[in-house]
Amino acid sequence: MRGFRTFLLRGNVVDLAVGIVIGAAFTALVTAFVKAFLTPLIGLASGATGNFAAQKFTVSDVTFPYGAFIDAVISFVIVAAVIYFLVVLPMNRLQEKFFPKAAAAPMRECPECLTAIPTAATRCSACTAKVGPQIGGQTAPADLAE
Repeated sequence: MRGFRTFLLRGNVVDLAVGIVIGAAFTALVTAFVKAFLTPLIGLASGATGNFAAQKFTVSDVTFPYGAFIDAVISFVIVAAVIYFLVVLPMNRLQEKFFPKAAAAPMRECPECLTAIPTAATRCSACTAKVGPQIGGQTAPADLAE
């Protein structure tokens, strides 16, 4: 029981739980906003009477509620846009500011498959061929590396 309690009180688990709860609440808020304001506006613009979310068509006694699907698509796009612009972009900017990328490693071609590999590599990541050291701008045969 002590191990389970330790697991639950670990920072990552609590952070994840809080994120999921807040994400679910935010999604419910956006869904309510879409149903209360946006789909009625779409209904007015398209000439549909009443709530656009209730729009449907029937084929051979099978009902297809396309208005509810459009509601869900609008909610998804709003949630995705908010997450991208308020979470992903700021996090990327912070990461670039505090953890700048190191200069790109110099590359060379694998003599077997011509894939670009780092100069310091001793084996190609694509074809797994042993690659010798680079001598004077040329890759030496792999048997020299042994």
